[in-house]
Amino acid sequence: MINVTAPAKINLFLDILGRLENGFHSLFMVMQTVDLCDEITVDKGNGGISLTCSDERLPQDERNIAYKAASAFFKATGIEPNAVITVTKKIPFEAGLAGGSADAAAVIVGLNKLYGTELSTQAMCEIGLTVGSDVPFCIKGGTCIAQNRGEVLSEVKPLKECFIVIAKPEKGVSTAQAFAAADSTHIYHPDNLRMLDACSRGDFNAICKHASNVFEQVIEVVERIEIKDVMRSCGALLYQMSGSGPSVFGIFDSKEEAEKCVRELKKSYKDVFLTSPVNYGAKTI
Repeated sequence: MINVTAPAKINLFLDILGRLENGFHSLFMVMQTVDLCDEITVDKGNGGISLTCSDERLPQDERNIAYKAASAFFKATGIEPNAVITVTKKIPFEAGLAGGSADAAAVIVGLNKLYGTELSTQAMCEIGLTVGSDVPFCIKGGTCIAQNRGEVLSEVKPLKECFIVIAKPEKGVSTAQAFAAADSTHIYHPDNLRMLDACSRGDFNAICKHASNVFEQVIEVVERIEIKDVMRSCGALLYQMSGSGPSVFGIFDSKEEAEKCVRELKKSYKDVFLTSPVNYGAKTI
């Protein structure tokens, strides 16, 4: 049996550059993994693929992205499908935190270890891209600029030690609906060049200054204003939505301020997490 940890991600920056001929969107993003993690185990069974998940609201068959990742792994390697997968959820779903993609990444990394296929990170990322645009980053992890669908990944200097508070309102957001909304709206594009420069220099203050997420222009999350107000009042250096939402994160220099923010937000929200940036993606334990 192989145990894999699957970190969530936040978007320090997200811009939609346009729509590609294949129907996908070309993106410019700065992504960061954090130590809020799902836990996945993979093992060999009696043939075929079986999946169980701790959250019964999620499908436990071929509709689950973790199941799709296992199918893609076996198709790419030519190995007869044989996997028993267990997913223990800690990352909320439909939250803009890539929980499903993190699980898919963990399955690919785990099966690579279980079967001794010794696939390179690039090869695993190529398999991952067939099931989800965020999966390659979730395999690689750390601090990266992600471009096009998300498969063009460039490492930048790690985010400095800090504390990240994540709060998810109860109602989730469909990524497909978020992109549809963006397609039908004129979007103001943030300053990609200044964010790229800030990341290349590892300038933490400039990263916080130029951070942006264009989905905030088209996705209505009523609680976002209140969450941001709490984060701001507690001393957050940056507060914005992650991915297509609805989760909002705040970045703090001070652990005490971050802990105060968590206490305040937990008065109104169930899913509130105190996390820190990590320099890895899905990895075996």
